[in-house]
Amino acid sequence: MAANAIDQTRRMLSLVTYLRERPGARVGDVARAFGITEDELISDLDVLPMCGTSFRGGDLLDIDTDGDRIWWHNPDDVAAPLRLAADEATALLVAARAVSTLPGLREGDRQALLRATAKLEAAAGEAAGASSRLSVTFESEGGVFAEVDRAISERRRLWVKYYSPARDELTEREVDPIRLFAVGHTYMEAWCRLSEARRTFRLDRVAEIRLLDEASAPPELELRDLSEGLVQPSAEDPEVVVEVGPGGRWVAEYYPHDSADELPDGGLRITLRTPDPASLRRLALRLGQDGRIVTPDDLAESARTVAREALAAYEEPSGPGHRG
Repeated sequence: MAANAIDQTRRMLSLVTYLRERPGARVGDVARAFGITEDELISDLDVLPMCGTSFRGGDLLDIDTDGDRIWWHNPDDVAAPLRLAADEATALLVAARAVSTLPGLREGDRQALLRATAKLEAAAGEAAGASSRLSVTFESEGGVFAEVDRAISERRRLWVKYYSPARDELTEREVDPIRLFAVGHTYMEAWCRLSEARRTFRLDRVAEIRLLDEASAPPELELRDLSEGLVQPSAEDPEVVVEVGPGGRWVAEYYPHDSADELPDGGLRITLRTPDPASLRRLALRLGQDGRIVTPDDLAESARTVAREALAAYEEPSGPGHRG
């Protein structure tokens, strides 16, 4: 799905240039030139009018078709040199200044950003004045990033207090950091001395962190390919079967799975693997009537128990001041 979206984006960028040079181009000719069907081309043309140089209506691409030919009514307006509006300049300047103060930012990158900010201020003119009265401060995650980055550079071990949402608990552990990376959030990949295994830690879930004097010595490990996403189940991970109704079909879109078989009621029977099956209890609670864990049996029973306890908590009086 992601690859198709990327291909479509690249195609539409080329399509804009192509149509600018060929006013009134025929739908069939354009489809053949791009190696797509006419239906795919029409789908692209339905999206292009929502694109432009800004979200202001007059800056959007005015492109339409009568089914035979394609017309672009405002190519000269869109091709005019871009000028930053005051709100756009303010947002860029505030963000640039905030990032330049981010802990862990390498000095060379910081200086390059400051030079770019100075040029933007000069170009923005009076609009830059408002930005000087605003500021953004990065707090805990920036400090954690700086400590991890320093630990990697100096090859030192870290002590962390980490929150695990699957277990709803804080654990203390020593880790040998391997690398920092971002997939939606910022993560540290490290060798965990508590579990004696490679683990991934989300920085915004690190409650406390401390740089230790011990040298970091993670075992020689092949770095994981993250191009397919952060969660990549192993064939050795325990198998879990979940059945969902029509309202729970989204599970197959968000969770990597081995199979998703159609059920008579419009739902799915989804088979997936996870190193921590207990973490799926939270999924079962979220699904409610739209789904249930089928196997393994102990996990299914555990999910039912948690659901009953949660329901009981709502049914019990809240205390002396409770009113029925």
